[in-house]
Amino acid sequence: MKLRFLLCFFFACLGTNGIWASDAFTAAQWINTERCQSRSNTWLVYNKTVEIFSIPSSLVARIAADSKYWMWINGKLVVFEGGLKRGPERQACYYDEVDIAPYLKSGENMIAVLLWHFGKDGFSHNNSGKAGLLFEAKSGDIAIISDRSWKCQLYEAYQDTDVPHPNYRLPESNIRFDARKELVGWNMPGNKLVTTPAEVIASAGELPFGKLVKRPIPMWKDYGLTDYVTKEVSGNELRCKLPYNAQVTPYLKVEAKAGDTIFIQTDNYLGGGTENVRAEYITRDGIQEYESLGWMNGHEVVYRVSGSAKLLDVKYRETGYDAEFTGAFHCNDEFLNELWKRSARTLYITMRDSYMDCPDRERAQWWGDEVNELGEAFYALSPSGQLLARKGILELIGWQKNDGILFAPCPAGNWDKELPLQMLASVGWYGFYTQYFYSGDSTFVPVIYDGVHRYLHDVWETDADGLPVFRMGAWSWGDWGEHTDMEVLTSCWYYLALKAEREFALQLGKTDDVEEITGMMQKIELAFDRRFWTGKGYRDPNYQGETDDRSQAMAVLSGLASEDKYPTIAAVMKREYHASPYMEKYVLEALFRMGESEFALQRMRERYQKMMSYPYTTLFEGWDIGPGGFGGGTINHAWSGGPLTLLSQKVCGITPLSPGFRTFSVTPQLGDLTEAEACIDTHYGKIEVHIKRTGKRLSVRFTVPEGTKALIPDRKGGLKEYHPGTYAIKI
Repeated sequence: MKLRFLLCFFFACLGTNGIWASDAFTAAQWINTERCQSRSNTWLVYNKTVEIFSIPSSLVARIAADSKYWMWINGKLVVFEGGLKRGPERQACYYDEVDIAPYLKSGENMIAVLLWHFGKDGFSHNNSGKAGLLFEAKSGDIAIISDRSWKCQLYEAYQDTDVPHPNYRLPESNIRFDARKELVGWNMPGNKLVTTPAEVIASAGELPFGKLVKRPIPMWKDYGLTDYVTKEVSGNELRCKLPYNAQVTPYLKVEAKAGDTIFIQTDNYLGGGTENVRAEYITRDGIQEYESLGWMNGHEVVYRVSGSAKLLDVKYRETGYDAEFTGAFHCNDEFLNELWKRSARTLYITMRDSYMDCPDRERAQWWGDEVNELGEAFYALSPSGQLLARKGILELIGWQKNDGILFAPCPAGNWDKELPLQMLASVGWYGFYTQYFYSGDSTFVPVIYDGVHRYLHDVWETDADGLPVFRMGAWSWGDWGEHTDMEVLTSCWYYLALKAEREFALQLGKTDDVEEITGMMQKIELAFDRRFWTGKGYRDPNYQGETDDRSQAMAVLSGLASEDKYPTIAAVMKREYHASPYMEKYVLEALFRMGESEFALQRMRERYQKMMSYPYTTLFEGWDIGPGGFGGGTINHAWSGGPLTLLSQKVCGITPLSPGFRTFSVTPQLGDLTEAEACIDTHYGKIEVHIKRTGKRLSVRFTVPEGTKALIPDRKGGLKEYHPGTYAIKI
């Protein structure tokens, strides 16, 4: 329970002064070496020897790197892949805080750092143009500061591979390591391999690195080196199976003569239809070990040996976002159980520096994906998982253009195009508002409010009837697939964005804004049916395609469709199947909203059946592989996991009624199921629910955590209040 209060305190301390807190460094300077030209895929080694005779109980080092770093102290690995991809704002970098006191000893201590400079832009990284390290640890008489007293040199064993290189969306390069140039033991105490004095290239806070922002998410969870599940040899190729789709760094032990090459990639190397990252290792004479430090993902790691080298051992290290799978769902339908499980795995594989659409082709923070992901996190992960969405929210506003336009993915150095409907979804009810209401963290609201207001009121226009004027943006995109009724979707997403903004304005006491927003919403309410309702469904008069299931769903979820229209809308959804996995989440949710839980589960099974027939542990970008894949067709795509949210939230009925689940309801919609149970982890503790149907009655067993209360339907159709404890009732 103490951890939960600390996390709540952590929320309260963030984002109160501007978008990001900074100015943590007092004397440190950015350093590299005179031979460094900051080309793409540059690797540098640093070391510093310091004498410390009185070890403090805590010594927090603040460390920034462009772009990633690994750190050893006295030969012990302290940080495995530190640093975050660059870009809390256009001219800003993140820094880590690491307590190094447990690794120090009385006397001489050696700090060694390996740095990887991406050196190019991507859909998830804004290149500063300079490789550099910034380090500062001060306490009492101790002051360890990056300056010219450090040693630094290029690590020439790290090289580029030949073509093909990773596609342009990725800032990471392929990694070739030539062990004939390895500095064996360079990071161990007493070595004399790194001797060149460092060069100062900038002071903390100066360009090209810019403002320094404290890392707002945990350091990675390191699962350690692990044996593969199975290994299969075929000629010169070794295929090694992972337990599930994971973010891994491959390891090998080999006996060889100098000059043999071992090629390393995963079965996802061409995930999304284009080249992703791979690695190569060139051997030296003798027995040697190597771990390729650039993470890759897949269900298998493939080693291919060129030459006479003999692989003696192979392992992998999984690293990932530091959150636990403390949420759970189970029911009497194994298909739905497996769907929830794969949704959770898909969520986790698309979390790291930021939420990602996919971990192979792009690694980019597309906000259509993030809106679905952040909702899933509350039902699948421990509360630390909620910090990643908060980071993304501040980044989205931090990258807002001068004209008020928002765009994603960001941070990015080679993309700045707006997708209007994704941006409305992001700042609206399912994006920013869900993050606030489900987490209970309101500290980001005053920080982002003005940016949201500018976007909704300065960028967007309304017509004479009060409906939003359709905007092409840079890419008019509402969903993959065909028959997308963009005008209806625009009005629904805009209305939901205004609904969220009004709640934020109320929270901040902005009464004039509340009045303005309320008036705009009322105009949309009056005009929506008049413009779009045909008597057979919602449809823009100028739209020529088949009736869009997505637009019907959003009319329901926005509240613009009145309940008397539900039977007609449900009938449309029972014959129209156009949504991709991204928007299918909203179609299914609308069915639950209309009381069509049995058909919602039937449609869920139908839609996901083909995808689930493949032997993968993650869900796809489209409904199938190949022509049915949409957009390149990755097999691990963030937005496909909507069923996870719905199975816990709608089938088991666990929904917050006040911020952070302090008050929550349990209103089950079992559909054709006879038994279901779910667990979610809140800042107050775990909410657990088990429902069993016998005839027309439901037996419900549930746990209410300390500090919360639950509202449960009673037999008379009302709601009964329950305080902390465990209960067993019938409804």
